[in-house]
Amino acid sequence: MELPKRLAEQLEGKEGPTRQKAARLVVDLARVAKAESFVAVDHAHVSGVSVITGGHGLRTFLNDLSGDETGTVVIPTTLNSAGCDRQKMEEMEILWPDFLEQQFEIVQAYDRLGIEATLSCTPYDRGIQIEGEVASWAESNAVCYSNTWTSLITNRESGLSALATALTGFAPAWGLHLESNRKPNIRVVVECELETLSDYSILGDWIGKNAKPEWDLPFGPMPFIQGLDDYVSFARKKALTAAAANYGTPMMWVDGHTEPPEDSIDWQGVLTFTKEDLDERYQELRPRGQVDLVVIGCPQASLEEMRTTAAALRTHMEFGESVPNQRLWVFTSQENYALAEADGTISILEEAGSLVLVDTCPEVTPYNREKYNHLLTNSMKAEHYLTSGLNRIPTSVASIQECVRHAIDPHLAKGPTPSLTQASHGGQKSSKTHQTGLKSIAGSGLSSQGDFSIEGTAMVTDVPITYLGYVNRDTGVVEEPGHPLDGRAIENTILIYPKGSGSTVAPYVLMGLLYENKGPLAVINRDVCPLTLPACSLLNVPYGHGFDEDPCMIINDGDRIRFKREQENVSIEVIERA
Repeated sequence: MELPKRLAEQLEGKEGPTRQKAARLVVDLARVAKAESFVAVDHAHVSGVSVITGGHGLRTFLNDLSGDETGTVVIPTTLNSAGCDRQKMEEMEILWPDFLEQQFEIVQAYDRLGIEATLSCTPYDRGIQIEGEVASWAESNAVCYSNTWTSLITNRESGLSALATALTGFAPAWGLHLESNRKPNIRVVVECELETLSDYSILGDWIGKNAKPEWDLPFGPMPFIQGLDDYVSFARKKALTAAAANYGTPMMWVDGHTEPPEDSIDWQGVLTFTKEDLDERYQELRPRGQVDLVVIGCPQASLEEMRTTAAALRTHMEFGESVPNQRLWVFTSQENYALAEADGTISILEEAGSLVLVDTCPEVTPYNREKYNHLLTNSMKAEHYLTSGLNRIPTSVASIQECVRHAIDPHLAKGPTPSLTQASHGGQKSSKTHQTGLKSIAGSGLSSQGDFSIEGTAMVTDVPITYLGYVNRDTGVVEEPGHPLDGRAIENTILIYPKGSGSTVAPYVLMGLLYENKGPLAVINRDVCPLTLPACSLLNVPYGHGFDEDPCMIINDGDRIRFKREQENVSIEVIERA
């Protein structure tokens, strides 16, 4: 594999230590992915901004990285949502000690790297055309939206791999950058009418939730959807792709709206979504007990979404009703706030009693738990992360119209605050079977790492791990009801799983645990995983991938194994079966 001249010089340290680190990560990922070349990238979007997402790992890493004055980004780069609206801290009532100070520390570190502090999770919704066709985006909803509905191509990057590309200008030519990989693997037939934004959001989440672990989905679920209406608005497209990204979907095809896939597709499975499925999810997700706060705008609300909310509120205002105690929070970007302010939408929202917030998003905000212990939203993306370890808040889902009704009438849902055990989050089911007999399998490692030999207990699952929100960032305990590893700590294990899923901030969670000695001794992935590999590359955690047999199925959870690397070859040897 021949490196572009500038990338080779960066790898040699000719452009300073920061770009050298970034180049090493880019090359590691390229070799793991067996990329034959690199692509010059036009635009990057970096995730990992809020104090509650990146945490200690993010702040420590950025503090080290931004000390090099020459180490700035070389392509246009935007920044994901922060954890607060700094102008409305009093209204948000954030109780986290020194939150604003820590948030400024993170944003300023990115600023020193030359990154534009857009503080938005919707880089595709800025009212401007992003120049070029190749991107490196680390925001799961944006990845799925851009690949599905625009000509911009990006892999599902982690915050770290996108940052490395921003600093070097290059990304490996692999995954969705190759036309041969841009084809669907699941067929989805929709047999019911979808009328609201939340309907589309529930469909997206349902697709990912019903993908089977045994299906061969190297880049995540990539559905071809049949049966949607002839017209699908911008906000509906956003709701669909954002929720599908909860389970790692980087791209989809929609019959009648996008270029059709080739006829000869080897479908891994066929899913049929019916009115019964939609109604069942609404029944599972409906408010049980009084709602404390309603949140709209995850991802950050488009102009259409804000206007829909304002229209619902205006109906109630005609009868003299308004939202008491700012029980409705609407999250949006700086650009959409300006547009909504110009057309009068902001005035309606605020006159009705809503709190409109910019620069932040429902899932990355630390809520005042003395006041808010049951949230209602129209977004399955919000539900996915609000119920996770980020906030651990019981969260219900309904249409915008129903959300507004609950915001106006605090007693619409009666009863005590629900507990998280009542939430129906669910997840993929394991297909592992117990293996007998000693075994040895061979794979590959990272080119930046030397030889190693580690003996320890294997912690194994065939279900992807979602680090952000579902692995405790302080203890390293998996906290996802229904996951095969729920309730167990990854500390001092040889951790084996297919790949990371969910948020692109995953590497910072893993890095934080490693900084605090709460992480694994080594990591082994079945699939190429840009959500895991970067942390292992930068912190030199022994890493393996590309085995001749699936380590998630060959190795039992609890087996005693030897994991070693010799002259770029990696092997796993079962010493004792569990």
